[in-house]
Formats: sequence, C-alpha cells, structure tokens
Amino acid sequence: MSGHEQFAEDLALYALDALAGEDRVSLEKHLATCAACRLELEQLRGDGALLALSTLGPKPPQRARKRLLDAVAKEAATSPTASVQNARATGHPRRSWWGVLGWAATVAVIVFAASLWKENAALKQGFASASAQAAQSTRELEDLRRIAAPIIEPEAQRITLVAVKAPPQPQGKAFYLRNRSSLVFVANNMPPLPPQKAYELWLIPVQGAPIPAGVFKPDARGSATVVNPPLPAGMEAKAFAITVENETGSTTPTMPIVMMGTGE
Repeated sequence: MSGHEQFAEDLALYALDALAGEDRVSLEKHLATCAACRLELEQLRGDGALLALSTLGPKPPQRARKRLLDAVAKEAATSPTASVQNARATGHPRRSWWGVLGWAATVAVIVFAASLWKENAALKQGFASASAQAAQSTRELEDLRRIAAPIIEPEAQRITLVAVKAPPQPQGKAFYLRNRSSLVFVANNMPPLPPQKAYELWLIPVQGAPIPAGVFKPDARGSATVVNPPLPAGMEAKAFAITVENETGSTTPTMPIVMMGTGE
C-alpha cells in the first residue's frame, strides 16, 4: 500500500475532525512532509464547508458532496474484522466505525433541522399572504354589502323619477336607506346633454333646501348610476329630483326640474 492510499481514509476523517489517537498523530507527521496529501486535505475541508452551507443556501457542487460522502461511506462500510486485520498489518489500532456513523447522524440532524426551518419560513410567508388576501376579500365584501343595502333592505325608500313635461320614456330609480345615508340611483333612456353640461340628482328633504346627491352623465344608451354620494346623516327624503347643471355641479337646483319622484 502506497503512502497516499494508506492515509486516504484518515484524511477524510481528519477533515471532519473525527480522527484521534495514534492515527491522528501519524497522519499529522505525514502531512508535514507530503504536499499532495495537504492539498487533498484542503479540498476535503472545502467540500465539507460547501456541504454544510447547502442546508441554508445554494446547492453545493456535486463533486464536493460526492467526495465527502463517499469517504465517510467507505469508512463506515469497513467491517470490524477487516479493521482488526488492518490494524494487525499496519501496527496501528483502527478507530470504531460507530464514531463515523455518529458524525454522519449529526450531519443528518443538522440538514433535517435546516429543512424544517426553511419549511417553517415558507409556511409563515404563505400564512401572511393568505391573511392579506382574506383582509382584502373582507373589505370588498363590505363594499358590496354597502352598495346593495339600499336596494335589498325592506325599510329602504324606492323612488321612481319620470319626465315632468315629456312622455315618460326616461326613467330613474333611487334606492335610499336613511339610517345609513346610503343611496343608489339608476337611470335609463336619459336624453343626451349639451356640451359641458351634466345631470345633477337632488334629495328633497321634508324640511329645508334641496341637497346635492351626485352629478352624472348618461352613456350612449342613456344609462347612468350614482352610488353612495356624500349625504347628511339620517336625512329624511320627501322626494328626489334631477336638473341640468354645469359639469362641476351646483349647490342649488337650476330650473327647470326635468325629472322628479316621491317615495313609494
């Protein structure tokens, strides 16, 4: 057996700090005079470092993983009988392969623990993302409920607006929920407007001046909507009306009133 072959297994265990006793002393004396074995030792240590880093970072080169694990596996596979015979032939007692298996088990535990840490981090990130999506869904559902409330609530006022002077082809429906100050207005067949003009919806209270309830322009089919304009809290509506105003709206109605409707 050549000098390099004799110390091949010892180099792997020395790199893992698993070599002790006379074997360690003998190897260290050999390393002092053998540049080739010193180079092999540094490569094995580098392989071990890459293998350890792989539990928390990028995958190590296949060469590093194979070199180090092959060396450990070769030592672990040596039978007790072969170890005794080798010790008699070389005059050096061989170490127990249980020590190597113990080191290998330690590496396995470290790798397993790092994997669990990664999985736990991924689960936390997934939970945070799911929580954010759930919060967004809750907000969207609340918005839908608020829009639908004046339409489906039994106590909501349902008011139909019709043309005052022309045939009742244009039509508007106001769904007003007083206790929530919620208003949804839907219009159809509305006549087109002059340039820079818009329709304005008015809430006519039981007492007091008309209250602006939204400016709108119908589309090409004459359809338009107004959803939850800002209104005073708890204002009781006697009627709703529509006038034609400037695009920016007005604080008081400009006559004539083109559509009006009272509570049903």
